[in-house]
Amino acid sequence: MTNDPLLQSLHSHLIRWGLRQFMSDETYYQWQRETLSPAAIAALRRQVEQKRGGSSADEVSFYDATAHPNILPVLYSQQYDYYLAIGSRVADRISGAQSILDMGCGVGILTTFYARQHPDKAFIGIDRSPASIARAQEQAKALGLTNVQFECLDLDHTTPTRSFDLILTTHALVQAELDPGIPSRRWSTFDRAGESQQQADFERRTGIDTRLDRVRALLSAQGRMIVFEKTRQLARRVPLQRALAARDLGLMEQPELIRYRLVEEVADDGPFYVLGRGASGQLLWDESPDPDEGRPFDRATLKTGLTDPDAPLYENHWPSAQRAWEQLHDKHLLKETTCQEPDGRQLHVELGQSAGGVYLYCANTFDQRQLVLVEPARTVMLESYYREIAGSAP
Repeated sequence: MTNDPLLQSLHSHLIRWGLRQFMSDETYYQWQRETLSPAAIAALRRQVEQKRGGSSADEVSFYDATAHPNILPVLYSQQYDYYLAIGSRVADRISGAQSILDMGCGVGILTTFYARQHPDKAFIGIDRSPASIARAQEQAKALGLTNVQFECLDLDHTTPTRSFDLILTTHALVQAELDPGIPSRRWSTFDRAGESQQQADFERRTGIDTRLDRVRALLSAQGRMIVFEKTRQLARRVPLQRALAARDLGLMEQPELIRYRLVEEVADDGPFYVLGRGASGQLLWDESPDPDEGRPFDRATLKTGLTDPDAPLYENHWPSAQRAWEQLHDKHLLKETTCQEPDGRQLHVELGQSAGGVYLYCANTFDQRQLVLVEPARTVMLESYYREIAGSAP
């Protein structure tokens, strides 16, 4: 398991909630089929789809359903590694606070863990799902916890009347998971314009305008805030950071990108922010792309290590492909297309020649980049790709 006492405690806590850790989809879904009836699984899938594209009422309905004693361990076991990653990091940062608010606590899996780890501190968990809050209250009583309370409260409409030394918002502040964010100025840059209207529209669409204003008002003068949302993409990360900075919330630690597993699927989330009121200036916000797994471009070693004769000389599907494209010398453009796609992003596709090969480069204003470089003899292949991409553009 692990020699870390905190992680050992967290594992034991998750097991007490009935959660199991799985390493393969096959064993997880086999357990799901053994635990839930086909009708229950079908109903759960329908509610997942309704939650994904529905209203706040659909979301509450989904979480009410997942609080059922039979469904809860099956559904939340998928997030076992998430609880390990976030629970351990948050628990390590609670010691300096006395009053802690967990916003969007759900059924209270992590809230009750924090309360167990810090019995001398007062915790309040809020969520807008009545069934989730009822389940959290039941489990807190079963665990014998007297330092944690749970309240059914929707921060969009009601605000608590007290202040807190530490506020936790993990997967609760930015509700619109599918919102693409704010595009860059154009396909050739990662910079975002500073127009206030675009920022205001993002905050309204995702719901963080009201939530963040109200959460910020609950923070004590020397209070801290921990934020962890599904904002890994630069187009979502930048407006979230600007929303935090505009409310005088500054970085107290270097933000951390976190990777965890949802059974076999790997999730890259975050960043994990530790913030303080008036802390701006200690650390600077970063609006540049994250370091990625793209292969560094080095003309002298393009063919080194290639064992597949059909492999390109160079291929990169990450934001760092832009740096590689900028490093291509003696570029001669053969064809290019720049257009506006239906979802609002600007798309650029170009086919060209460079010293040593022929390249295809694609870029859009939501930070997607792709560069492929091949020998001149394989030009026809890239021409075909170019027509396919350019032909699908409006």
